[in-house]
Amino acid sequence: MPDSSVFSKFCILSGAVLLSTPVAQASNSVVTPDTRATVSETVSDSPAKIDPKLNLTDVFTPKPSKDPDNPEIYFSADEVENNQELSLITATGNVEIIRNNLTVKADKVIYNQKEDTVTAVGDVVLVEEDGNVVFSDYAELTDKMTKGEMKNIKVLLADKSRIAASTFRRGDKDKKTMTYAVYTPCDVCRNQDPLWQIKARKVEHDAESKDVNYQNATIEVKGMPVFYTPFLSHPDPTVKRRSGFLFPSISSNSYLGASIQPKYFWSISDNEDILFNPIISSDKGIAYSAAYNKYFYRGEVTASGTFLRDKDTKENRGNIFAYGRYEINDYWVADTDINYASDTAFLKDLSLPNKDDAWLTSRASLQGFDNRNYAALEAYYYTILSYDLRHADSPTVLPLFSYENISDPDRYGAYSKTTLSLASVFHEEDNSAQRATMINSWNLPYTSPYGEKYKMVASVKSDLYYVDNYVYEDDPAYSGAVGRVFPQVGLEWRLPFIRATEDSSQIIEPIIVAAVSPNQSNKPEKIPNEDSQDVELNDTNILNLDRYSGYDRNDTGSRVSYGINWSSYGKRFGRTSVLLAQSYEFSKDESFANADGQDGNFTDYVGRAYASPNEYFDINYRFKLDKDNYKIRYSELASSIGPRILKLYLSYIYFEANETASWYGYERQELYTSLSTMLTKNWSLSIYNRQNLADNGGSLEHGGFLTYEDECTKLIFNIEKDNSSDPNYEGDFEFGVNFFLKTLGGTGTK
Repeated sequence: MPDSSVFSKFCILSGAVLLSTPVAQASNSVVTPDTRATVSETVSDSPAKIDPKLNLTDVFTPKPSKDPDNPEIYFSADEVENNQELSLITATGNVEIIRNNLTVKADKVIYNQKEDTVTAVGDVVLVEEDGNVVFSDYAELTDKMTKGEMKNIKVLLADKSRIAASTFRRGDKDKKTMTYAVYTPCDVCRNQDPLWQIKARKVEHDAESKDVNYQNATIEVKGMPVFYTPFLSHPDPTVKRRSGFLFPSISSNSYLGASIQPKYFWSISDNEDILFNPIISSDKGIAYSAAYNKYFYRGEVTASGTFLRDKDTKENRGNIFAYGRYEINDYWVADTDINYASDTAFLKDLSLPNKDDAWLTSRASLQGFDNRNYAALEAYYYTILSYDLRHADSPTVLPLFSYENISDPDRYGAYSKTTLSLASVFHEEDNSAQRATMINSWNLPYTSPYGEKYKMVASVKSDLYYVDNYVYEDDPAYSGAVGRVFPQVGLEWRLPFIRATEDSSQIIEPIIVAAVSPNQSNKPEKIPNEDSQDVELNDTNILNLDRYSGYDRNDTGSRVSYGINWSSYGKRFGRTSVLLAQSYEFSKDESFANADGQDGNFTDYVGRAYASPNEYFDINYRFKLDKDNYKIRYSELASSIGPRILKLYLSYIYFEANETASWYGYERQELYTSLSTMLTKNWSLSIYNRQNLADNGGSLEHGGFLTYEDECTKLIFNIEKDNSSDPNYEGDFEFGVNFFLKTLGGTGTK
């Protein structure tokens, strides 16, 4: 049986493979290698082909010939002798023989035309067009090079994996057998065992059943056996999917205790499957879990769910995630996305997907696209997960209809735009609202000969509401119909100045946006605010004509917004950009300013700054400064510092306390820190912490990852702690291990 030394020779040989030598003339005597000829014949089978995804078997796999009715054999050698009487062609010295996609190189090759056998002796190298290389001392290929025997083979696969075997035989019905085979995807060097390898006394590949069968197989780590099985069978790499057991997952946390998750994959058909993956835990028993997938020509359906009956509380808990999409025709697409959990802590307790989300959104929609037209019919349902939002109302939106049409531009470039939106919102408190909105606008973009960029917009927004049992602050409940009409005219001006040098290019662009609209009321005592509650003046909306995110509130009042945007792009260095902007409101009672907590005619300053001078440092900073004393009211920073050997990531966010803001009036101050370092060439460590810096704060979550990774193995240890404010959440601690072997897969935590 070959040992690791066979790979030492193999490393040296694999670097010496060279292609492309001239084709020589076949004749009755010794000839020079510069003449050329072709030996043609008619065959029924195609030549050999090596699959680049193969591991331990399938060194020769048939592939259709480019010319199956007339395959050809080409010779190239220092000397070629053609014995027509015996129908033998003998080539010696740097021999190369090509038949369709297979190239054979050797010190000596004998081709028997009568028996159709190719015998190669001495430093035999077989090269496939897709990168696989086979080394041997002796090879005999028969039956149009579709069968053969080789001894002491070494194989370098396209994925850099390596195989060595004492013998290889490819027989009838494409059945292949290797004896005393060794396989590893790891780098192999002289006098050293690979990190891990598989040894098997016998390996058989049955092409008809597409099975690979091992006898007396052992996995070795650094030459030490760690796992043995007398028999092992799995599908060959040409099988895309087949029913069977997958590697299980293991984990441990405060809620489940120690747990293991076995997995069985059932391939119902080529486009349909089910994965059964229950979680067996030491503290809570069995959590039943499964996932289903089906793919159509025009769509797909996926679903997964978990159910657990808590043996301590006798409570039924579970979740379901489902997604479906179907393309009805070239214009219409229907899709649905269902996300539901029985309680706020279930996803965290079982470490399931979306466990860190504040809420789950379920949606169903029908969308249509036609040139410059768009239409959508949608429905929404929300499931609150965050303990901090436990008192928030969970609305249901059914239906939500949207339509948008943009006309073709006229000869001046002007175009019209029509937007229609219908919505019906129901609340748990038995109040509801129905809305119909139409916006008609006329748009004219223009670029002057001096490079000035203008855009003029004139629009009229019409709303009609019917509300039931709506309560505004301390007012009595209101039910009935209410309407409003809101006209607006806007003008945007930009003038980019560009300066280019040998080292960089700079752009400085002043921007002015003017909006003229009436100072009318939004009628908040009769019209509920369902979709415009996120009110925050920042760098992303200050230069917009409509700064609200939805339809329920109109951006009333006239104003002028102005700012300057500067960018620098280095040819050898990085990129830097800065934006600073402010608005002047002609009316102090303008709706958006009141909702944002602004006072006076001038708004606060908002802006952003980004810098990335090189690959080892970048910083992105967004801010909001008080217009009077320049005090920071909002601050958000994200920065990455250092090379891969020692890298620091910082994220900081600060909101000033504001009774009218969407974060419920309290100050928010949070810092996320992550440090990763390369301890050695293969070992790395990463630790993180998310800290609440406000009064009575503390660590929200923290943890770390210790990782070992080389060219063929990956091992990850992780430990995490989530300090949730939810008193019902028990699984605050989690420990896991993940182990992966290249080409074989792995096991570990989820």
